[in-house]
Amino acid sequence: MERIAIFASGTGSNAKKIIEYFRAHPNIEVGLVVANKPDAPVLAMAEELGIETLRINRSGFYQSEGLLAQLTGAGITFIVLAGFLWLVPAYLVNAYRGRMVNIHPALLPKFGGKGMYGMHVHRAVRNAGEPETGITIHLVNEAYDEGDALYQAKCSVEPSDTPEQIAGKVHQLEHEHFAPVIEKYIKALNS
Repeated sequence: MERIAIFASGTGSNAKKIIEYFRAHPNIEVGLVVANKPDAPVLAMAEELGIETLRINRSGFYQSEGLLAQLTGAGITFIVLAGFLWLVPAYLVNAYRGRMVNIHPALLPKFGGKGMYGMHVHRAVRNAGEPETGITIHLVNEAYDEGDALYQAKCSVEPSDTPEQIAGKVHQLEHEHFAPVIEKYIKALNS
């Protein structure tokens, strides 16, 4: 059984979709939701769905490998970053190399890197006059948004689209594709 830990910072709409997708899966389950903000709405959502939660702080995340012991103690075999905004430290990347994925709200390598998240990305896409945008699901390495891409999905950007409208289109792609891509990747790892 693969046990996923979802790392999130905000409301957790992608986390919820992933939890629901794997709810009755025979080989994959979400075992933990980790948040770096003590009042992140994702924590209450996870608890309502019966998923264990863990709150982390910056110093514990970067200066100690205690988190790794907690993850292995919980039987976590795979990590999903779903709106988690901190750069993952090397000890965690190394422990889960090839078993940690992130979703980015743009077609990497465009509009990636430090500070490029959420509405910052959608405003940059709008300001650049891009005809399309989308999502990139990628492996996590020691740098922001530089891990190998596993999957991309695209949507058009109309000249009249606001950043908020672009965000809505991208969010729809996230909800549609993230969990199935995770499932397909885990199946490939285990075949």
